[in-house]
Order: sequence, then C-alpha cells, then structure tokens
Amino acid sequence: MTDEAISPSDCSRAEARRNQILEAAEACFREYGFHGASISRISKSCGMSAGHIYHYFENKEAIIAAIVANDLDRLLAMSAEMRNADNVLDALIDRVAEGVVEQLESRGAGLKLEIAAEAARNPTVAEIVRGADRRCTASLAETFRLARLAAGKSATPEEIARMVEVVAAMFDGLLLRRVRQADIDTRELIVGFQSVIRCLITS
Repeated sequence: MTDEAISPSDCSRAEARRNQILEAAEACFREYGFHGASISRISKSCGMSAGHIYHYFENKEAIIAAIVANDLDRLLAMSAEMRNADNVLDALIDRVAEGVVEQLESRGAGLKLEIAAEAARNPTVAEIVRGADRRCTASLAETFRLARLAAGKSATPEEIARMVEVVAAMFDGLLLRRVRQADIDTRELIVGFQSVIRCLITS
C-alpha cells in the first residue's frame, strides 16, 4: 500500500494503537524495570500480540525512543511558547511551577528514573537520552538568551550554557528528591526555583 492510499482513518487507528503500546510500556517499565518489562509482558498489558507490537516498534529501545521523543516534543513546544511571549522572563517564571509539579509527579518521575538508569548501562538508550537532552538544552539556551537580552544583560554562549546546566541539574534533581522525600513541599520548591531563575536572568 502506498502512502497516498493510506486513509486518514487508517492513520488514526495506527496512531491510537501506537499510543496504546506506549502507555502499556510506560506502565510496565515503571513496575518491572526495563529488563523486567518484556515485549510479552507489554503485549499482555496492551491486549495485543507481540507480533503486532513489533509491527510498530522494532524493540524496547525503539519504544523508549518514542517515549523520549514525545516528552521532547512537549518541552520544545513549551520553550517556543515562552520565546513568543510578550515578556520572556515572566513566561519562564510562570512555567517553572508547571515544570516542578510535572517533575515531582510520581508516575512520571519513576519512568524517567528508569530510563536514566537504563541509559547508564545501555549505549543505545544513552544516545537516545543524550540526543534529546542536546536539543532540549539548545532550545532552553535560546530562551534564556532572549530573556537576558530583554533584561539588558550580557548573553555570551558561555554564560548561557552555565545557566542552562544549573537549571537542568535542578530539575533533574527533583526526580531523586521525589524518591527520597515523599512529602516534599511543592509550593516552597516552586518559590525557590522561581527565585533562582529570576536571579540567573537578571543578575
């Protein structure tokens, strides 16, 4: 069947099945870990045969690549929205609250930690994660650059790179804090994060 012959309804069904597989895989990765979440287990979870899953994804690394890509698309869209705002700094500060809450959401945090753990021992997953990180940090760097310039501050590549690494480390650290401190005060964290980012942009 050629691309021209594929109907919109066929595309919709394929996308729905693909998303169904991803949702099942995410749940299995969280519960059993990357190695414990076999294709067989994922197939049972989503109610499809293993062969059907392989029609959409070559292997588990391809499933992780799709999960990471979905998250990256969302982050890039968010960065673009901030850059298009009338006041980039205000947009950054507003989005911090959303970002902190998302990082501390237990289901999402568990999945991200599992992917990070697999990246530490699996070169294929490591490249997937690092490639997404490069694109995400480049987008955030441009957002920071525009915010610094709007605030009348210098914005050399070295300065911006340092700021982005600080913010990335802060948000990545939230994943571990969620594990180590289940009753973490989200409101206080949001205030602290907003203060740090405002300081980085305006100082």
